[in-house]
Amino acid sequence: MSSSDIENGFFPDEVILQILARLPIKPLFRFKCVCKLWYKFPSNKYFIQLYNQVSLSNPMVLVEIMKSFYVQSGYICVDRLRGVSEFSLEFLKDRVKVRASCNGLLCCASVPNKGVYYVCNPMTRDYIMLPRTRERPMTRFHPDDEATLVGLAFHTSTCKFNVVLAGFYRPFGRRPLDSFICLVFDSEINAWRRSISSRTEEFTHMNKNQVVYSNGSIHWLTYSCLYILALDLANDMWRKIPLPDQIVGGSGNRLHLLELDGSVSVIRISDSWMSIWVLKDYLGDEWLETDRVSLRCIKGLVPSVFPISQTSEIVFLATQKQILEYHRKSRVWKEVYAVINSFTYPLWFSAHAFRSTIVSCNQGVNYS
Repeated sequence: MSSSDIENGFFPDEVILQILARLPIKPLFRFKCVCKLWYKFPSNKYFIQLYNQVSLSNPMVLVEIMKSFYVQSGYICVDRLRGVSEFSLEFLKDRVKVRASCNGLLCCASVPNKGVYYVCNPMTRDYIMLPRTRERPMTRFHPDDEATLVGLAFHTSTCKFNVVLAGFYRPFGRRPLDSFICLVFDSEINAWRRSISSRTEEFTHMNKNQVVYSNGSIHWLTYSCLYILALDLANDMWRKIPLPDQIVGGSGNRLHLLELDGSVSVIRISDSWMSIWVLKDYLGDEWLETDRVSLRCIKGLVPSVFPISQTSEIVFLATQKQILEYHRKSRVWKEVYAVINSFTYPLWFSAHAFRSTIVSCNQGVNYS
């Protein structure tokens, strides 16, 4: 079948769109040379919305892989439909660490140059370097140097995004004070805004990695695991969301903050069970338990199981050297990736929820 047959209507345009919307990013852009019709698709507003909608039902896991202590880390993308593929962030021309992921975009922090942050789309290799939070680099205070909390919110409908850096004010050589400094980058005005509040929350390393954007707010699970700390991006107001009494407390239980179909979700892991809770009434703090899963068939892996991403169909979990997939309807567990290299630190240490998108992060930035 020739491209002219397709252009002349051998297949309806909608059928072609549905097929192309299920392709990986690289072949999609490579197929632009097939014909004029296909060339326009990746920049067509309707097709972009369709592609992003299809991607919502196909979650992926992004994992940093350390092949050696002397070689820069690489990255893999675990895709349940297309398998495992390697990709690089070398297009940033900097050594970076992924700090947050949202709707196909990544927020990366420069490792050698503290205080330098990038927002990029690794699938299209499109990126921007955020302006410095200060004219002169600061070394005595958080979060100008290295933020305690980093969050990313990407609004797919408007292509605008926000980056949040938050941490405690700390005079040089002294303990942090209770002044909680928050910096929010707004791509619509290409600038940072700053606010200060009094907070006493604590966060572990893994709490910092668990960042969820939902309902116009960015959420983090606190160290106490008694509540979620949320920042409303519309008015820079912090809010505490209490967790349900049924999942708070208990020795040996671990809580993990995730997103589920646009809602805030918490997964509780115990020795034998995994329970999934969703915040159904966001303003009323009403939680609903949607799943209760036995962990007996993976009992030896339970101590290191760490939920990374989920939809109404599947849950991705990471262990020290594996990525697991749990099918919620069939209740079947499946190993989708395993690492052999002994240099690699635990996969859950640097795993992030991810999905494919063809939106440019530069579209939402106003450079004027």
